Amino acid sequence: MNTGVKITAFAAALAATFGTAYGVGKGVGPIDEPKKAEHGGHAAAPARSAPDGHAGHEEGAAKDAPAAANLPGGLQVSQDGYTLAMETPTPAAGKSVLKFSVKDAAGKKVTAFATEHGKELHFIVASRDLGTFRHLHPVKAADGTWTTPVDLPAAGGYKAFADFKPAAPGAKGITLGADLAVPGAYTPKPLPAVAPTANVDGYQVRLGGTLNPGKAGELRLTVSKGGKPVTDLEPYLGAYGHLVALRAGDLAYLHVHPNEGGPGPDVSFTATAPSAGAYRLFLDFQHEGKVRTAAFTVTAGGAGAPVPSAGEATHDAGGHTHG
Repeated sequence: MNTGVKITAFAAALAATFGTAYGVGKGVGPIDEPKKAEHGGHAAAPARSAPDGHAGHEEGAAKDAPAAANLPGGLQVSQDGYTLAMETPTPAAGKSVLKFSVKDAAGKKVTAFATEHGKELHFIVASRDLGTFRHLHPVKAADGTWTTPVDLPAAGGYKAFADFKPAAPGAKGITLGADLAVPGAYTPKPLPAVAPTANVDGYQVRLGGTLNPGKAGELRLTVSKGGKPVTDLEPYLGAYGHLVALRAGDLAYLHVHPNEGGPGPDVSFTATAPSAGAYRLFLDFQHEGKVRTAAFTVTAGGAGAPVPSAGEATHDAGGHTHG
């Protein structure tokens, strides 16, 4: 599935705790940049197909007013007449349950959503220090209340993202963001050091390409196990991989699906960063019936100061909860 998507952003309270990092373009060689097409406010690469045959879309471009036309999504808890209403804004550390709804301009819970990439709504939770990442799959009740189990390992600030498209005629895709606070003593951790490879559950994922501010670039992730390329990746939500990127300091948000290819070992994405800066990339891929998440720290554009090594800090990047 092909998507050229601009990363969306929202404010973060802990920007001072994050540094910038040397980027993908510094750690690995650049690759040819795919062409970019613009249509109706959505950015896309040349038409290609993923396993489910759906085209990609730009996540949550703000369209409330001309002055906000270029503002990224996820900054706002309300946009285009829709509001993300968290019923459990202060979950406990450890295993708990999150409940939320999307409300319309009249304050009523929305019950009708368009199905995109196999789901009516995609729900992401990440800690402010980008050490914890959860791609969740909540279940919707008849009244429009969504519920999902979640495991948040430590106290601190988190951000929840609801990525959806209302079923109303002419509605556009929206990404809304809301804060979560897990009570307890909290010490933010530094970003993990930049590295071209990530290891998860016996798999190694290598990242190549460039993430460019204001310019489309291709990111290619190659999956191997035991030193051998994995050539039988399994479709997950209709694609061979899903990529989310969060910008350090303000957690800019990106959720795209791969360009044509598969079933491995390479999964590639076309993406445009909104600005230079450090980002954390999270790749979800499925193999042998299980979804795994590989995480990377990169920088989009320019020379940046190295991010301090995570040292002994624990970073819980992986995690999927299926409703």
